[in-house]
Amino acid sequence: MKISFDSLKPVYIQIATAIEDDIISGKLIEGGAAYSQLIIARELNVNPATAAKGINVLVSKGILEKQRGASMIVAFGALERLLKERKESGLNELISDLVSEAKKVNLSEDEVVNKIRAQYRSLEGKQDE
Repeated sequence: MKISFDSLKPVYIQIATAIEDDIISGKLIEGGAAYSQLIIARELNVNPATAAKGINVLVSKGILEKQRGASMIVAFGALERLLKERKESGLNELISDLVSEAKKVNLSEDEVVNKIRAQYRSLEGKQDE
């Protein structure tokens, strides 16, 4: 898990996003233990309250839940919710930013699509390794 103290995004949001990324990648599994606020605080050198705030963002979204007698776990259905959320809102935001930037630098739609295809192929090649 990495965060950037130079980012405009608040640290607690970066923590929540990093946990979501670990769920999506399979590093954290549904029904399995999630990171504790103390471990996050220690690893990232942040205040435990900041780590707790990031965790609480995910609790409020139903991604993490407190298990009686244990710490936080990844909620069942979390992966599906995260994928749906990212497909619906996250990608739309990225695409909007991409199109705006492309228009600023006078790239045509075809040039943008070709760049996306090239990047997609590049990443597929890396996954095969």
